[in-house]
Amino acid sequence: MRLRHIEVFNAVMQTGSVSAAARLINVTQPAVSRTLQHAELQLGFALFQRARGRLTPTNEALALFPHIEKLFDQLDEVQRLAASLRHGQVADRLQVLTVFALSREVLPRAVAGLRQKYPQVQVHVQALHTPQVVSALLLQEADVGFLISSVGQPALEHESLGEVDMHCILPKGLLPPRKVRAEGMALADLADLPVVALDGKDPLGMRINQACREHGVGLSPVVTVQTYHAALAMAEYGLGAAIVDGCTAAAADRHKVHVVPLLPRLTVGVNALCLAQRPSSVLARAMIQEMRKALREVLGT
Repeated sequence: MRLRHIEVFNAVMQTGSVSAAARLINVTQPAVSRTLQHAELQLGFALFQRARGRLTPTNEALALFPHIEKLFDQLDEVQRLAASLRHGQVADRLQVLTVFALSREVLPRAVAGLRQKYPQVQVHVQALHTPQVVSALLLQEADVGFLISSVGQPALEHESLGEVDMHCILPKGLLPPRKVRAEGMALADLADLPVVALDGKDPLGMRINQACREHGVGLSPVVTVQTYHAALAMAEYGLGAAIVDGCTAAAADRHKVHVVPLLPRLTVGVNALCLAQRPSSVLARAMIQEMRKALREVLGT
């Protein structure tokens, strides 16, 4: 399809008629009809069924339309960039990826700090699972990613932002108050409790499983989840005790749960990841520094 075919097809799909499409793109009705016919001739199949002056999209048209919409979104971005260039103002954009655990407390602080220094920047944030963050960075779909854990990927450059302690989230009423000690909860003490477990494929879930094996502790999961915040939410609902990182623990509702350190102490690293073969932008470096600052603030270190 030529660009003119795509423009007319999109207009008809949006408006539902030749006359309305003609008004939308400021051409005559015969011009719209001729362009549609030419597009169908090139494609080799019909885009619309015509009956009593009405157009009904064919199955082929319905299959094409989502891709056409994406194309027009991209064209809109080109037009916005061109307008910025025309006025000498190139909009700064930063694509940021993060795991869910950092998306509640740490990342919003960091973005706020970045926006104070660079008020013109547009920050696009995606919260994903660790493998998805790694994959997107390798595909150059983002400028920087933030993980709780490290990954053995030589194509990515790791920068440590700090370490966080693991904490136990205990629903209130799950244990007698005398057994909830501020100094911490031993891993072995969780053996007789219902537990909200992290997926064993998650880096944090793997660390917890390894610690259990080392100390000969067998936990009894009643629910298994894929994200740290899901584990926290389950614990707040009273389903069982959860082990989460310190960043997630900072978001806990203390009216519903007790938050105590896990014993023996278990720490995980918070890392910034960038593509090794591409120098980090000024904005990406600034974002990393703001994340380091926000992490210290949230953890009180």
